[in-house]
Formats: sequence, structure tokens, C-alpha cells
Amino acid sequence: MKLVDAAKVLRSKNSGPFEITVDALFTDSEIYYKIKNSGIINKDLVSKLYNIEQDKIMHIVFFDQALGFKITFARKVSSGTFLDRDVYGAQQHAPLMELEVDV
Repeated sequence: MKLVDAAKVLRSKNSGPFEITVDALFTDSEIYYKIKNSGIINKDLVSKLYNIEQDKIMHIVFFDQALGFKITFARKVSSGTFLDRDVYGAQQHAPLMELEVDV
């Protein structure tokens, strides 16, 4: 199953002008815990999907109470500057959409 189909919400947004945050929220606790416990969501994966160095990834945090996870990483260019193609960071979840998860 693809992550976009497993998650109820898969979104991204600015976390200030220099960072992007990606959120995934689930309604099914079994699916959430399978993804969490699989270890598939990690810095190596995010680095490859977003073509960034691992030291640019600030946080990967799982929130059991919300059945979700959050990934925060540095933007390649700051929001609203020359060469910025997504001023609100609203399209940055796309690389995670096609991720195959074993649920």
C-alpha cells in the first residue's frame, strides 16, 4: 500500500522561512504502529527522497497520541526568495506519497 492511501492526512507546510514540515496522520492505529515499528521512516529514506544531506533533517518525530509523525528539514532556498517554487511549502509531501508501506 502507498503511504498516501494509508494516511488520512499527508501534508506539508513551512516551519518558518527556512524549514519544511511534513505531517502524516492516520485513523487506524494498527496501520500507524506498523509503519512506526517498521523503521521505514528514517533519515536515510528522507535524505534519498528529498535529495538532501541527513544533517539537514532536523526532526523525525512520532506522536502516538495523534497517530502520526512529523518530519522537519531545511529548505534548499528560503520561502519567497529567488528560485523558490513553493512559497508555502504545501507541495513538499509529494515524494512521500508513492512510498510503499507494508501494512
